[in-house]
Amino acid sequence: MASKSNPLAFLQQVRSETSKITWPSRRETMISTVMVLVMVVFASLFFFAADQLIGWVLGYVLNTGN
Repeated sequence: MASKSNPLAFLQQVRSETSKITWPSRRETMISTVMVLVMVVFASLFFFAADQLIGWVLGYVLNTGN
């Protein structure tokens, strides 16, 4: 079990650990954001097309389609 320490020591440890983090640059963050948005658009288009296709096939099989 972890030993308890006082709040001041804890905050010093937190500050020490956060100084070890390699933060991404603004450019890297923007590129990652754009990549995520593009993938969201592709995924939404794919699932929309799959849903439409499955709906059409089920409608055809059940004779409720046009």
